[in-house]
Amino acid sequence: MSKHANAPILSGPPIEGLDDYTSILDVFKSSVERFADRPAFSCMGQTLTYAELDRLSGDFAAWLQNETDLEPGDRIAIQLPNVLQFPVAVFGALRAGLVVVNTNPLYTEREMAYQFSDSGARAILILANMADKLAHVLDRTMIEHVVVTELADLHGLPRRWLINSVVKYVKKMVPRYSLPSAFSFRHTLARGRRSSHRDVECETTDIAALQYTGGTTGRAKGAMLTHRNLIANMLQARAAIGPALGEGCETIIAPLPVYHIYTFTVNCLFMVETGNHSVLITNPRDLDTFVKTLRSQPFSGFIGLNTLFNALCNRDDFRRLDFSSLKLTISGGMALTQPVARRWEEVTGCPVAEGYGLTETSPVVSFNPVNAIQLGTIGKPVVGTSVRSVAPDGSDLPFGEAGELCVRGPQVMKGYWQCDDDTAQAIDADGWFHTGDIAVLQEDGYIRIVDRKKDMINVSGFNVYPNEIEDIVAGHPDVVEVAAVGVSDDNAGEAIKLFVVSRNAELDAESLRAWCKEQLTAYKVPKYVAFRDELPKTNVGKVLRRELRDTAD
Repeated sequence: MSKHANAPILSGPPIEGLDDYTSILDVFKSSVERFADRPAFSCMGQTLTYAELDRLSGDFAAWLQNETDLEPGDRIAIQLPNVLQFPVAVFGALRAGLVVVNTNPLYTEREMAYQFSDSGARAILILANMADKLAHVLDRTMIEHVVVTELADLHGLPRRWLINSVVKYVKKMVPRYSLPSAFSFRHTLARGRRSSHRDVECETTDIAALQYTGGTTGRAKGAMLTHRNLIANMLQARAAIGPALGEGCETIIAPLPVYHIYTFTVNCLFMVETGNHSVLITNPRDLDTFVKTLRSQPFSGFIGLNTLFNALCNRDDFRRLDFSSLKLTISGGMALTQPVARRWEEVTGCPVAEGYGLTETSPVVSFNPVNAIQLGTIGKPVVGTSVRSVAPDGSDLPFGEAGELCVRGPQVMKGYWQCDDDTAQAIDADGWFHTGDIAVLQEDGYIRIVDRKKDMINVSGFNVYPNEIEDIVAGHPDVVEVAAVGVSDDNAGEAIKLFVVSRNAELDAESLRAWCKEQLTAYKVPKYVAFRDELPKTNVGKVLRRELRDTAD
C-alpha cells in the first residue's frame, strides 16, 4: 500500500470532453468555423476575426511548409510581446506541426542564446525591436530561418506605417541590426498566400510547446507541454471559469504577456475555444494608454495579478471608468493580497477570483468558484485534478498542516526538455508533481498557499511565511507595495526585513512595526524596514524577492 493511501486528498470531479480532441488544431478548427465572423483578438485598435485568424495562420503555415525545410517536431521560437502576430504565428506553427518555444522579449542576449540553444530551435519569429540581440547570438544557436516583424505589421494602412515609423524613427526603439537572411513577417504571409498548407496530424502526446521556467532555482528548463496537457487545461479552465462567461459574446482584457503560460492557455486556448474576444495590451506598464484602451472598449472580463490591480486602483482615471459590463476578474501569477482584492471590488464592483498554477501544470491547478470566492485561498482543485500536502520526509500531512503541495492530473507536463534527472525529482513514480509551494489543505475543499519553500524564513526555529507578513502590511493605508524577505541574523538565524513602497513620505519603520505588532506574533514582526520608490519585478509583475534578498544585507 502507498504511503499516500490514508492521506487527505482534495480532488476535482472528473474532466469531461478530453477525448473529444486529438490536438489543439481540433479546437482551433472548430472555433474558426463556429465563430468565423466574431472578433478573436484586438490590439492597439486593430481587430482580427476568427476567419482572419484562420486565413493568416494558414498563410504562415504554408510558408513554413513550402519555403523552409522545417519538419514536424522542429522547434520555432516566438519572441513577441502582446501583438496580433502572436496568435497568428502560434496557430500557424502548430498547423505546420512545429513545437512553439515561447520566448520572453525582454531577455538579454545571454538568456536568448541559452534558450535557443537548449531548445534546439531551428526558426524564430522576433520583433524588430530586439533583432539586434539575435544578430549577436545567432551563431551560437541552431536557428536557420529568421522572420522579423514590426509592431503594427497586421494593422491596415496608413496606421501601420504611422505606428511602425514612430516606433522606429521617433521613439528610436529599433536598434540597428544585421540579419541578411531574415524575412519580414509580411513577406512570409504574402508568399504563403500563393501556396497551400496542409494541417499536420498530431498525437495527443506530441509536444505542442516548450515553456521555459524562470530558472530561479537553477538554470532555466523547458517544460514539455503536450497537446493533451494544454487541451486538458483548456477544458479545466472552462469548467472552472466558464459558468461566468457566455460563448462568442465576451470581451476579455489581456494585459499579461501572451508568451507566459498563464495568458497562453487562458486567452490563446480557452477564450478561443469559447469564441470570445481577447484584447491584447502591448505595454501594460504604460498605464495612461492602458486606461485609455479600457475607456474605449467595454469589457466583461479582466485577467491580471496583484501588482496590476493595485496600480490601476490607485489611478483616478481608472476609478472613473464604466464597469457595468465587468462580471469576471481573474487573478493568478502571484499571491493576491486581501486589501488589494477588496479595493478592486470596491472600485469595480466585481470580486476577484484567485487561481493557482505553474508552468509545469499548463498552468491551472485550482480556482476559486466565482459564486463562492474565499479570499486568502487559491480555491479548489479544477476538474480531473488531485492535490495533497507532504512533509519534508515525504509523508502525508492532515488537513490544516502546511506542507509541500503535490499535484496529479492530465495537465501535468510530460517532463523537462532533455533533463531526465530534473524530471525524476519533480514528478515521482506515482505521477505526483512536487510544486515547491507550501500549502494547507482545508476540510472544506479549498487550498491556501503559505509560501514558496525557498522563500520561507526561519526565525529562531519558527517558520515564517512572507505572504502572511505581506498581507498584513499591505493592509496599512499608506502602503502601496510590500515584500518580506529573510536576512541573516546572529541571534535568530534569520530575521525578517520589509521592503516597502509608501504613498506617505511621513511613514516610518516604527509605525509599520507597531502596525504589525497589533496583528502578528512577536517572532513574525519585521526587524528591519527599508523604503523604496519601487520594487523589482519580473516582466509578468511578480516581485523579485530573490533580488531583494541579494541586496538586503
